[in-house]
Amino acid sequence: MTIQSWTFLIVGLSFALYIGIALRARAVSTKEFYVAGAGVPPIANGMATAADWMSAASFISMAGLISFLGYDGSVYLMGWTGGYVLLALLLAPYLRKFGKFTVPDFIGDRYYSSSARIVAVFCAIFISFTYVAGQMRGVGIVFSRFLEVPINTGVWIGMAIVFFYAVLGGMKGITYTQVAQYCVLIFAYMVPAIFISLMISGSAVPQLGLGGEVSGTGVALLDRLDGLHEQLGFSPYTGGSRSTIDIFFITAALMVGTAGLPHVIVRFYTVPRVRDARASVGWALLFIALLYTTAPAVAAFARVNLIETVEGAHYRASEAERSLPKWFRTWENTGLIAWVDKDDDGRVTYRAGPAFAPLAEQNKVAPVFSGERGEHGERLLLNEPTENPNELYVDRDIMVLANPEIARLPNWVVGLVAAGGLAAALSTAAGLLLVVSTAVSHDLLKRSLLPRISEVAELRAARISAALAVCVAGYLGIHPPGFVAQVVAFAFGLAASSFFPAIIMGVFSRRMNREGAISGMLVGITFTTAYIVNFKFVHPEMNTPEHWLLGISPEGIGTVGMVINFTVAAFVSHFTPAPPDEVQRLVEHIRVPRAAEEGGSGDD
Repeated sequence: MTIQSWTFLIVGLSFALYIGIALRARAVSTKEFYVAGAGVPPIANGMATAADWMSAASFISMAGLISFLGYDGSVYLMGWTGGYVLLALLLAPYLRKFGKFTVPDFIGDRYYSSSARIVAVFCAIFISFTYVAGQMRGVGIVFSRFLEVPINTGVWIGMAIVFFYAVLGGMKGITYTQVAQYCVLIFAYMVPAIFISLMISGSAVPQLGLGGEVSGTGVALLDRLDGLHEQLGFSPYTGGSRSTIDIFFITAALMVGTAGLPHVIVRFYTVPRVRDARASVGWALLFIALLYTTAPAVAAFARVNLIETVEGAHYRASEAERSLPKWFRTWENTGLIAWVDKDDDGRVTYRAGPAFAPLAEQNKVAPVFSGERGEHGERLLLNEPTENPNELYVDRDIMVLANPEIARLPNWVVGLVAAGGLAAALSTAAGLLLVVSTAVSHDLLKRSLLPRISEVAELRAARISAALAVCVAGYLGIHPPGFVAQVVAFAFGLAASSFFPAIIMGVFSRRMNREGAISGMLVGITFTTAYIVNFKFVHPEMNTPEHWLLGISPEGIGTVGMVINFTVAAFVSHFTPAPPDEVQRLVEHIRVPRAAEEGGSGDD
């Protein structure tokens, strides 16, 4: 069977499974729509949380970034992994004990203010749409390659699928769908990693293969990569070019941003008890670790295979013994990889530096093809080539998806990876869209504007808002502001600068009041948004370390926004009235285990 046939078969079967689960787990009440009836077992919730957490950025883009950035790309791995641990230790049990449906619900009640709730609603919507843009782009990339359709068409297909099971099933349908999606995505990630590890290092454990030797050479894999990079003019793979301060701020932004992401936090409301929230966190961490400890190995394997199969290869088979493989031509049709023969020798010259100017150089768009072919078979570009000797453009988001083809694995493995990439992107997209839906129907309408709305009308509003959110998400997927992982990093920065301080101070500070929380959230997210927009959209030519504030990139500025949020909130609360006594007692209550209150055995 061909790659496309295997892809249709595996993706089709997985989608049939997802839709079947959505139909069986259809939500019939607002509680089922928002928090799955608060009856999900811990191990299932842990698996669903892992699928929700491991988005297209984790499955598709993270290894691609590490593959190209080497040591510098590890900030994403450290930040996202550490962030989940932070969330588990600091917030999960307390938020579950509070017992509300959403983050805006917590902020509105904790800060005894409809204004605080409305500010939190808009923060949740803004963060979720920024995050979902990366997921929909990931969906478009997968469909573009494996269904051989334009990326925009792929996004539309993804929209239709998410619309079906997110709007119909709500959190109940999404939760059990995500359990299935986790099984698909982790199997799809591990199978090619094990195969390629065996091929390169002889070890069936990818983590050991990363630190091992290339079979038959006696040379360590990472030393091999450093040598290849040195020959081609790139920085050493195990070295780094980012400043220490930027690495620290990006890692911190990703960590604290995790603890402020509304679609992850809501997972702790779907279990029956506080102790189940703690247990589901432990299960989720185990399930997440399987992929995250494998990603650096996948990145290194992909980088070695790419360089060794492409560098110096002829485009036409008749012109040399080693020609560009079939996978290159197939991916070239998506516009996510391209070659222009600058020196007219018919060979691919892969060197350090941008391949094309000016658009691809700024990471704004992929190469623009003219539709014609050059004398060596290359697709001609409308982007004028630079003087740099590099002739190859590779979109980082294709590395995991193309890796099985580059390594010449069986066609069924390629189809499996396509199904895994779609499972990762769609599971997170559905969770994010549900956050938007809940923020509008429950927090904005039910709790603020229309308190007397019936449950039937509220559920209808939730589904309508979810449908509208799918449309907005599709537009953002067609016009994303960067690579998948970059877009997601921006969402984490926005969460770090808005929700994280408000939640932390809401749990651990009796003195924090509504004036301080509202002021902090508004100033923090405004500063972070302005900084990102300035360097990514208004003045992209200035997006360089010498123009950044203290050398901090847009991906890391959320940490500064968080500090500003804490500072402003503390200052304002100091000069405004303390919260009411009942709110202060509430803060004390959610931090005390129930057994301690009752003098019991610790079973809460």
